[in-house]
Amino acid sequence: MLWKRRRDARQDGFAGTPATGRPAGIPQEMLDRVKAIEIKARRLVNDLFLGEYQAVFRGRGLEFDELRPYTPGDDVRSIDWKAYARTGKPMIRRYREDRDLTVVFVVDVSASQSAGALPRTKGDLAAEICAVLALAAIRNKDRVGLLLFASRPERYVRPSGGSTHVLRVVREVLWARPETRGTNVAAALQYLTGVQKRRATVFVLSDFLAEGYARELRAAAIHHDIIAVRVREPIDSELPNAGIITVRDAETGSTAEVDTSSAAVREAYRAHVAAIDNDRRHLFGELGIDEIRLTVGVDYVPALLQFFKRRSVAAA
Repeated sequence: MLWKRRRDARQDGFAGTPATGRPAGIPQEMLDRVKAIEIKARRLVNDLFLGEYQAVFRGRGLEFDELRPYTPGDDVRSIDWKAYARTGKPMIRRYREDRDLTVVFVVDVSASQSAGALPRTKGDLAAEICAVLALAAIRNKDRVGLLLFASRPERYVRPSGGSTHVLRVVREVLWARPETRGTNVAAALQYLTGVQKRRATVFVLSDFLAEGYARELRAAAIHHDIIAVRVREPIDSELPNAGIITVRDAETGSTAEVDTSSAAVREAYRAHVAAIDNDRRHLFGELGIDEIRLTVGVDYVPALLQFFKRRSVAAA
């Protein structure tokens, strides 16, 4: 079992993988892709996202410092009403603003993330989103960590800072070579809860077509601020009318012939995915988990800006 092989959960990587430095055998083409993503991410962060990130993740409410007496001019929203009930005096909750926020990306690298009908994959888009958010975090002097998972947690990179670390995060996502092919969100969240003791902002990137992770998500949401990033391509939700086609499950390898010209078949496929989505939305709503919905081939900037807007309104 993975858990028995790793003696120190704080160490980068898992047994059998290099803990630091550049993984062996990365071609120049891959390094060029990483650099291209970094350049695009840096432009977006400088032009659009840095101010939004600072406004939303400025740390208020994450690091409690002290209670002090209320003075005229203080924000009444900061009054601790429980303390007022105990003492009869209005008290203000103060928070440490000057601190490191820890941001952890939990990224699905199962076989389905590198398969699809489009030239660009869900894994490519996930890497770019990680780059944008990680660069904004690093520019805000926050620390960034990474957990890659498939059927089990595959690789863990401890939170750290610096622009070089952002490149490593992107490289790890793009160059992921998992030993397993399936998707187990529950195992990833369970591992995260065990290894990340300090409260963190956690972005979980997946197509969320898997099920059975409600208990682990509830446990993780108690300790961390969970944000779901649903990354899909159009065929994940709707089958095209393309006649009889042979489809292969990227995670299990099983194949089947499907008559996509049948309206009943397309509707059954759509209804199945819709049921998974409805259950997920209900669970996220119950736990107060925000969701960013992204689609391969569609500009993700509006969705990210909308997310920051929602967050800033909620934090006000």
